[in-house]
Amino acid sequence: MATIGASAQTLNGAGATFPYPIYSKWFNEFSQQNGGVKINYQSIGSGGGIRQVTEGTVDFGAADVTMTDEQIAAAKVKVQPIPTVLGAVVPVYNLPGVNKDLNFSGDVIADIYLGKITKWNDPRIAKDNPGVTLPDKPVLPVYRSEGSGTTFIFTDYLSKVSPEWLSKVGRNASVKWPTGIGQKGNEGIAGMVRQSPYSFGYVELIYALQNKMAFGAVKNAAGKYVKASTDGVTAAAAASKAMPADYRVSITNAPGAASYPISSFTWLLIPTHSTDASKTAALKNFLTWMLDHGESEASGLSYAPLPKQVQDMVRKTVAQIK
Repeated sequence: MATIGASAQTLNGAGATFPYPIYSKWFNEFSQQNGGVKINYQSIGSGGGIRQVTEGTVDFGAADVTMTDEQIAAAKVKVQPIPTVLGAVVPVYNLPGVNKDLNFSGDVIADIYLGKITKWNDPRIAKDNPGVTLPDKPVLPVYRSEGSGTTFIFTDYLSKVSPEWLSKVGRNASVKWPTGIGQKGNEGIAGMVRQSPYSFGYVELIYALQNKMAFGAVKNAAGKYVKASTDGVTAAAAASKAMPADYRVSITNAPGAASYPISSFTWLLIPTHSTDASKTAALKNFLTWMLDHGESEASGLSYAPLPKQVQDMVRKTVAQIK
């Protein structure tokens, strides 16, 4: 692909930690192949990404939560969400002496965070895990302390499988957690669970794999326990309703025996009417590069690439960005 002019161009972005491992790889590779462009990205959480891009303090944002009608209406800078990859949120735990992968039903996960299941040997956890000797130890739930797309995906799923969760806590990037301890970023939860015996948390799949953490299989809508994988995420996307024109879609608790139930798209947020034409051109070139080259790298970092029909939609959307 041709490089973008001779003049140096710096793009500053901020937002989601969920896709940070692949974004950092992509931005570095794109910069190497397009010598005039440097992309700086701060992994601060989806809430911060939406806030900064809609206030005009960054050139682009990133989120794994779709913007609400209220956020769209209030934005000083109008943005176009662009889906980039799909990923999985997984339940991670630190359980000394237990060397088997555990199974978790959605209502059990909800009740851990509602404070109703407080011990690892609770009969309901034991029912999901026959033959596993579970310790008589308190569960330490760990959650995201800041506005987080990972939290939105997780609470969106819990709201679909637990009526009590839906009525008491609900789905949002930031919720009032009934119990537990807060940490910043996927990195923060991964670090806290790794160093805290008997803890339980939720992180994007790559953070569990990179940190060599135990993570459980989750019971899906078809009643199967599925361990997160790119195949399970792809199955969830394929089983969900068609992608709407504004790209606002939830694929948690998707139907199908192969679907991993806590799956989601993640989005870049691109200003639609930037005052800097050269930055817009650089962002459009990056998005085209992402479709042509980046998607093929997704599975290597345990993300799922966009389905072909969504890639075709994104190409048309990118062409319309001015």
